[in-house]
Amino acid sequence: MKFGKELAAQMVQEWQGAYMDYTHLKKLLKDIKKFRQQNAPQFSGRKSFLTRRLTMYRAFSGLTGRDGHVVRSSSKENEDEVILVSSVQQEGSENYYQTMFLRSSEEGGAGEVVFFRKLDDEFNKVLRFYKATVEEVTAEADELSRQMDALIALRIKVHKPYVDQKFAPVVKVGSPAPATDIASANGENRDMDVIEEVETGTEGSSGDEQIIPEKDKKDVKGFRPAPVEVLDHVKINVDPDTPVSTLRNVIISSKYDPSFSKEELRKAEEKLGRAFVEFYQKLRLLKSYCFLNMLAFSKIMKKYDKITSRNASKSYLEMVDKSYLGSSDEVNKLIERLEATFIKHFTNGNRGKGMKSLRPRGKKERHRTTFFLGLFTGCSIALVAGIIVSIHARNLLNHDGRQQYMDNIFPLYSLFGFILLHMLMYGANTYLWRRFQVNYPFIFGFKPGTEMGFREIFLLASGLSVLALAAVLSNLDMEMDPETKSFQTLTELVPLGLVTVVLLITFCPFNILYRSSRFFLVRCAWRCICAPLYKVTFSDFFLADQLTSQVQAFRSLLFYICYYGWGDFRRRSNKCLESSTYEIFYIVVAIIPYWSRVLQCLRRLLEEKNSMQGLNSLKYFSTVVALVLRTIYDLRRQPFWRIMAATSSGVTTIYNTYWDIVIDWGLLQKNAKNRWLRDKLLIPNKAVYFVAIVVNVLLRLVWMQLILDLEAPFLHRRAMVALVACLEILRRGIWNFFRLENEHFNNVESYRAFKTVPLPFHYKDEKIM
Repeated sequence: MKFGKELAAQMVQEWQGAYMDYTHLKKLLKDIKKFRQQNAPQFSGRKSFLTRRLTMYRAFSGLTGRDGHVVRSSSKENEDEVILVSSVQQEGSENYYQTMFLRSSEEGGAGEVVFFRKLDDEFNKVLRFYKATVEEVTAEADELSRQMDALIALRIKVHKPYVDQKFAPVVKVGSPAPATDIASANGENRDMDVIEEVETGTEGSSGDEQIIPEKDKKDVKGFRPAPVEVLDHVKINVDPDTPVSTLRNVIISSKYDPSFSKEELRKAEEKLGRAFVEFYQKLRLLKSYCFLNMLAFSKIMKKYDKITSRNASKSYLEMVDKSYLGSSDEVNKLIERLEATFIKHFTNGNRGKGMKSLRPRGKKERHRTTFFLGLFTGCSIALVAGIIVSIHARNLLNHDGRQQYMDNIFPLYSLFGFILLHMLMYGANTYLWRRFQVNYPFIFGFKPGTEMGFREIFLLASGLSVLALAAVLSNLDMEMDPETKSFQTLTELVPLGLVTVVLLITFCPFNILYRSSRFFLVRCAWRCICAPLYKVTFSDFFLADQLTSQVQAFRSLLFYICYYGWGDFRRRSNKCLESSTYEIFYIVVAIIPYWSRVLQCLRRLLEEKNSMQGLNSLKYFSTVVALVLRTIYDLRRQPFWRIMAATSSGVTTIYNTYWDIVIDWGLLQKNAKNRWLRDKLLIPNKAVYFVAIVVNVLLRLVWMQLILDLEAPFLHRRAMVALVACLEILRRGIWNFFRLENEHFNNVESYRAFKTVPLPFHYKDEKIM
């Protein structure tokens, strides 16, 4: 693999603007090479002339700080003095490096001057970013040290409540300094040292000094006891676990005095452990960033030497090695100290377990996933063929029971069609996100190594399709038993059994069938239902947006309850639409996802003070109004409701279409580099974006046909409703790709590659954000 592709594959995508632009520098070298090839005769046989010319230049220019008579005419020395690298400091700014090309007067030297100018720009850019990020992680390490002080003090207080809160346990650690003193710690720049967790002796040894073995002192640096009095200066940040606790925190406060309970300690350990893991990943990526850029500068200078037959890489790489990028060791030290701290205090000294938590393994592609995907796909195709043959062989399209089947059985199975189509679209999106290097696991907040790839998603979709198609094939009978005047009970219960199986698998607590992904989905769905009682994350409102495209699926679930609860499923008859209660719930279940989005937007408006969230909530509220009016018209079929539904639907369609394209996708920017799109695009072919805009507009208008009564004569009305619902799911799948693309570029613009993990303790001397 070429280094350029290797660099692109290994870089942190959110930091891609901070990496050395290897591709552009390589292009400049190609231009230099092309020029030298076109003027090859002028560069041959002139070595002695160039040597004499360079010697005169060095003698009189004074740039090298040497006298002319000292300069030797050896070829090697002349090649070594191709460039002069110096550190320059401007007033009020940091040092930056500048390279002077000493052969600019040669023919073709202008191209090399441009190359070194661009090389300096890239190096200074990398250096600034690395230095700023190291300062940032150093400050984070100091904060984690303070958090660790409080955690250890809380551990002592919980497990040994008889310890006097005002006095630290007596520990001999080889240092006269006591444990962390809050007043002095504020002005002290401490590294994240390993904090010795101290407990008083057991029965019969209370009050004795605890001696730390000499071997333990050598293993880690900076043992220091943690005084219990730290707890006088902190409050515990408690995130609500339930809607009830959320309401309680609204009334009281999210930061309250600790009660020193074991549950409180468990939550604090869990939150601080997550913070340590996230911080460790940041340190590792920062170390990789340094290594990749150092390697990139080495590669590009070697290419330069090869193309120009010079020896400039030695001088330049010496400067790189001596710079902050090459000489700084802060990151490595922090990694070592963090590993020692985490292993000691979170895994009881078990290094293997600790490193497994800090360095989760990436997902491995399994051959059996591909095998079963192919098997289930083949079975699905065979079942579809079997259904088509059975329909035509028995002439079911013209059967007298067709109307009864479409009114009672078709809505039951259409539920699985909606779910299956959404899974296929999500699987396709996952494939495209991975191909275009969109960091979707980070954006959604998946735990590293647990995210599902497109093969796993397609496997689940194909497995569900086999079950659903087999159920349809077993339930194609449209004739009642002439004796009992009813259908077979077992056959009619097949759809209910299939729904039960899907729900049992979804909520199955055992570690089978991607449990972490299933629980992540269930947890996000619960937070959507309980909005606005939880803090809104990207995965929460993204899932709520998906649910807004599954209105007909929710109505199919409602029909299940009505059909099997109050209908006569043995005779395929129901009176659901004749019930006023059913009509109310028919409206309510449809607006639940939209209302959830309204509440999420209002919560974000209050927390973020962003007026755009207010406009977004207004958009979803207008959709709720339009959906209610459209449903009333669908049930009443009166001219007044038709006018109201058409007006509200038209307004909300325009509102939603504009928001999709301009706000969610970030397109239609008049002054962007890519006119009428945006500055950065993932897909090289710009026509794809214009096609997506047109398709989104058309699919937004499709739902208007339900109000205008534009029905196809060859389709049953329920089939038409299902078709429109499928088109909405297709539109949502297209929306998903461009929405995440825009979110990815927002992260790239702000170099946001890590989630902000809330810390368990808040020091009273800090300002509450």
